[in-house]
Amino acid sequence: MLETKSIRKNIDLYSNRLLKRGLSDSKEKLNKIIHHDDNRKLYKAQLDNILTEYNQVSKQIGEKIQSGKKEEAEIMKKKSQKLKILKKKTSEKLKNEEAIIYEILTNLPNVPDEIVPSGNNEEDNDIIFESKRNINANKKLYPHWDLVKSFNLINFEKGNKITGAGFPVYIDKGAKLQRAIINFCIDQAIEKGYQEIQPPILVNDTSAFGTGQLPDKEGQMYKIENENLYMIPTAEVPITNLHSNEILNNSLLPIKNVAYTPCFRKEAGSWGSHVRGLNRLHQFDKVEILRVEHPEKSHHALEEMVEHVKSIIDKLGLPYRVLKLCGSDLGFASAFTYDFEVYSAAQKKWLEVSSVSNCESYQSNRLKLRYRNSDGNIELAHTLNGSALALPRIFATIIENYQTEKGIVIPEILVPYTGFSIIN
Repeated sequence: MLETKSIRKNIDLYSNRLLKRGLSDSKEKLNKIIHHDDNRKLYKAQLDNILTEYNQVSKQIGEKIQSGKKEEAEIMKKKSQKLKILKKKTSEKLKNEEAIIYEILTNLPNVPDEIVPSGNNEEDNDIIFESKRNINANKKLYPHWDLVKSFNLINFEKGNKITGAGFPVYIDKGAKLQRAIINFCIDQAIEKGYQEIQPPILVNDTSAFGTGQLPDKEGQMYKIENENLYMIPTAEVPITNLHSNEILNNSLLPIKNVAYTPCFRKEAGSWGSHVRGLNRLHQFDKVEILRVEHPEKSHHALEEMVEHVKSIIDKLGLPYRVLKLCGSDLGFASAFTYDFEVYSAAQKKWLEVSSVSNCESYQSNRLKLRYRNSDGNIELAHTLNGSALALPRIFATIIENYQTEKGIVIPEILVPYTGFSIIN
């Protein structure tokens, strides 16, 4: 959530950058916030004056009664009643202005970083890196939905029977390969200094609001009926909320956490060939890396996270590319995002497997996640998150790109985790 004081200082800058998201009315909304904040300040000052006068009159009433001046006390009581009514009316006006400001702020996305490119859709994203595509480039390849059936790795039909579409059942070596990728990704993060966390996979609405899932993505989350609980769409939600409403010591930063969780998303409105098989699921596994950083160090931390994800995909031997997202493709809470896509040789297309984002102070303002700097002042920390990795499409591209006439070869880095080197 943006800070009102920052909006006042940077209204033209913020307005221009929000235009990158396609928000043509951003200047109007920002001016509206300032207008209502002016009203808020006015009513707050009036209320403070009323309360001061009310307290003085209350004190005087007692003094008049003690000194036997009952008539004067009655006059003061009438004044006290008028002040009480005025206090209530002014308080209501103040709350109304605060509610209007809050409503606008909570529905306003983060301001894109200055280096975020403008654009209207994913076609306007900048490709900043692309590796070589040299796996099975000249062979007849089968898509993963055929391979998992042939080798009995995943059963989509049974998942559909027991739950519904988008909830696959992993079987035997399919389950082992899935677990191997998870453990590999966690170990890679731990080697880079991340602390492993196993969080709850249900969160309350306060937590979902803190990271920006609410109100923006309410329709995409599964809610527990008659409970104030949501199934997590990503480990970003519970892990980032670990430090909500806290003031951290300067020495604790950076905080680096990694977590494996199942994730749940309705994916409402998704259809077509791009959702076939593992391409898009309602339940999927993901390893997430998260950081709480000093504001002046968060951009460097983002680049470190990008290099970390690149190293994982390199070790898996998958062809991939890195994109700098344009303004309209950014997530609600993100100021800057890199996307990673792996190339499916069988499907002949790019599949997103990771987003690495710097949310700067947007989430921490909602979370009240602060730190005390070296001067002793309290400031908002910066939060970052990244998929390292989202598993379904990694699983899919491994079996598609590593298929041979003898079977599916396991990437060498995963063999110690699977216990086998080929699926046949």
